[in-house]
Amino acid sequence: MPRLLAIVAALGALLGAVALPCAPAQAQTTAALPFPPPVQERVSVLNARLGLHPDKTRLVLELTDSVPFTVSVHGSPYRVVVDLPDVSWPGGNTVMAGKGVVARYRFEGRDGGASRLVVETDGPARVVESYLIPPRDGFKPRFVLDIARTTPAQFAASAPVAATTGTASVSREAARPPAKRDPIVPVAAALPPPVPPRAAPVPEKPMIVVDPGHGGVDPGAVGVGGVYEKDITLAMARELKRQLEGSGRYRVRLTRDKDVFIRLRDRVAIAREANADLFLSLHADSIGSSTVRGLSIYTLSDRASDREAEMLAAKENRADALAGMDLSSENDLVASILIDLAQRDTMNHSKRFANMALEHLGREVKLIPNKPHRQAGFAVLTAPDMPSALVEMGYLSSPQDVSLLSKSAHREKLGRGMVRTIDAYFKWLTGAQKS
Repeated sequence: MPRLLAIVAALGALLGAVALPCAPAQAQTTAALPFPPPVQERVSVLNARLGLHPDKTRLVLELTDSVPFTVSVHGSPYRVVVDLPDVSWPGGNTVMAGKGVVARYRFEGRDGGASRLVVETDGPARVVESYLIPPRDGFKPRFVLDIARTTPAQFAASAPVAATTGTASVSREAARPPAKRDPIVPVAAALPPPVPPRAAPVPEKPMIVVDPGHGGVDPGAVGVGGVYEKDITLAMARELKRQLEGSGRYRVRLTRDKDVFIRLRDRVAIAREANADLFLSLHADSIGSSTVRGLSIYTLSDRASDREAEMLAAKENRADALAGMDLSSENDLVASILIDLAQRDTMNHSKRFANMALEHLGREVKLIPNKPHRQAGFAVLTAPDMPSALVEMGYLSSPQDVSLLSKSAHREKLGRGMVRTIDAYFKWLTGAQKS
C-alpha cells in the first residue's frame, strides 16, 4: 500500500507539471493539496479451530492481517488470555465449546479499542508456544496458541514470580500491571522445572482407550427383556479396564465411565488426546432374528477410508490430521500422500489386531458363523493415526447372548480373551518395530 500511494502521488505531481504551462498558479495549488490518508481497515477473524495433539491442545485463528498480541495465564478460574488490538470477530462473543485441555473460549471487545480472547481450561495449564504464521501457501496470517496441562504445584510455584514480573508479551508491547487477587503467570514462567536426566529412561506403557458404545439419551439397541446396549457396553468396558490395569502392562482410559452421551467424533478425539496406541469400541448388535448370535469385529472399510482421507486433506483440517504433525504448510500433493500413508499403515495394524482377536476370542466365546471380521465406515474407526476396532460382543436380539453378556463371569472370560489379544498384538508390534 505505501508503494501504491507513492506511485499515485508521483503521478499526481507529474500531471501537475504537465498542466503547468496552461495554468501555472492553479497547477501549483492543486499539487500542494495533501493526499488523503488511507482508510485503515479493521482486522477480522476469519476462522477459528481447535486441534488435539498428543501433548497439547492447539487453537488457531485465521486473520485478515497480522496483529501484535500479548499472552498471559491466569488462575481462579484457570484460563489463558490473549490481548489483541481492535479486532472484528462476527459471532465471536458466543461462548464456544472446547476440547482437550480447553473447556471453552470466547471473544470480548475491550474499552479503548482493544480485544481479548479468553480461553478457559479444565485445570492448571501452561502455554507451550504462541506465534503468528505469516501469509503463505494461500493462507491468510494465522495466530497459533498451544496449551498443555500442568500440575497444580507447578502452576502455584509460578504464581509468585508473575506477581512481580507481570504479563509476558510475545509482541514486545508494554505489559500492563496484573490485577490484584488474580495472579498472572507469564508464558516463560509457566514452563515446568527441568527434569534431571536419567541414565535409562523407562519406556511408557501402551495406552489403551476403551469406548463403551452409546450412553445417556442414546440407549443403543434394546434387547430381550428390555436390556440396554449402553449398560452392557459400560459393564464390559469396566471389566476390561480392570483386567488390563491389573496386568501392570498397560495404561487404560475409558471414553465414558458413567451413563452420559458422547458424540462419536468426540470419542475419537478423547482417544487421540490420550495418545492412544489402540482404540477399542464395544457394542452389542440387534437384528430381527432371535437365532443369530455370536461375536464379530469391524475395522474401517477402504471406501470409508478414502472419504476420510479426502476430508483430512482439506486445508482447514490439515493442522490436526495426524498427531504430532502440522500439515497446514504442505502443498496438496504432499499432504495427501502423508495422510494416505499414515492411514494405510493404521488400517493394516487394525486388520492385524482384528485377526488376532478372532483367533484368541474364538477360544472363549462363540463367533458369528459368517465372516466374523467385517469392514464398515463407523465414525469411531476413522482416526488416521490410531489402530482401531469395533467389537460387536453379541446380539441383544438373542436370548442366549443377552443372558451371557448380563453375567459377570462371561464378561470376565471375554475380558481375558481381549487381554490375551492385546498382549499378542503388542508383542507382534514390538517385533515389527525392531525388524
